[in-house]
Amino acid sequence: MPSTNRSWTAILAVAVCFVCHALAAAADAPSPAETLLVDNKSPYPSENGGWIMLSPADAADWELRKLRLRKRADESGTAKQSVTTTFSIVVGKPTATATASNPPSALPTILDSLSSNFTPGPNGEPASCPKFINSFLSSQEFKECYPLSMLFDNSRSFFDAQKSLVSITRTLDVTCAANVTACSAYMGRLAQDFTAPENCGPDWERGNSAVVAAHKAMLAYAPVYGAGCLRDPETSAYCYANAITNSTTGNTYIYFLPFNKTLPGSTVPSCGYCTQQTMNLFQVATGDRRQLIANTYTSAAKQVNLVCGPNFVNETLAAEVIPNSSGARNRGLESSTLLATSVSLMVAFMWLT
Repeated sequence: MPSTNRSWTAILAVAVCFVCHALAAAADAPSPAETLLVDNKSPYPSENGGWIMLSPADAADWELRKLRLRKRADESGTAKQSVTTTFSIVVGKPTATATASNPPSALPTILDSLSSNFTPGPNGEPASCPKFINSFLSSQEFKECYPLSMLFDNSRSFFDAQKSLVSITRTLDVTCAANVTACSAYMGRLAQDFTAPENCGPDWERGNSAVVAAHKAMLAYAPVYGAGCLRDPETSAYCYANAITNSTTGNTYIYFLPFNKTLPGSTVPSCGYCTQQTMNLFQVATGDRRQLIANTYTSAAKQVNLVCGPNFVNETLAAEVIPNSSGARNRGLESSTLLATSVSLMVAFMWLT
């Protein structure tokens, strides 16, 4: 029996060893493999302000879609901008309103660059001419007439205004709004008072260039008004504004004829409506032989006809207008009134036709 017990004990011990070895081997074996899921998505901003997770392929499609939407928005914005920035300028018509961001510039000032070389009084008193000039420049009647003829000389601001079609048009709108008949009579009286001994007579007699030029401008009020206010019927723009802002100077010289200035020999005017009708207005003005245009018209008309044809303008002076009133002063005023009436009627007729 003892031998049998030892045998079973040995067998049991061997079995225990096998079990222990099996358990030890099981403890050292690696765990079963698991599939590792790698999330390669990235966050992208969505249209509603949130975020979305997109794979690289989806992200590429998303970026392409955003580019298309941005391009479409840019094209739409450009189209809208082109509509809102479109503007137009009407030339030759006075405007009643002005934007706050672009207020109209001041009108040119008459005699703003007049020299101060005036003749003093006989006993060394201050010169009387500047006082008289300041007096009529500040008068309401003179301001209402705003004579174009007196802007041609000794006005730096008018020289600057002529560089812009808008500025010169605005200036002409104001000067052409005056009553030409009433202003012609006023300018005639002013011209006579201007050369009085107690005013600017001493400077006028000694040939002060600024004083002589101002006196000529007063006498030339009516013909210069007529020519300056003449419009081109095709564009409604002032003929003078077009001439002075044009790159060629041929038409500009014609407007200086009423100031006793002849056309330069090289002048080549355009042969259109404005040149022809301006010369017609000046021809009417020659009816008053005291007008300086009577001295310069004939030679200028011949020069224009050499360029534009033999019958383009009348080369002869108009029939002389002889006033009926007695007295030199009254004759001068009556002549100015008759001339102004003729010029204004002619301008109105040209504008209506």
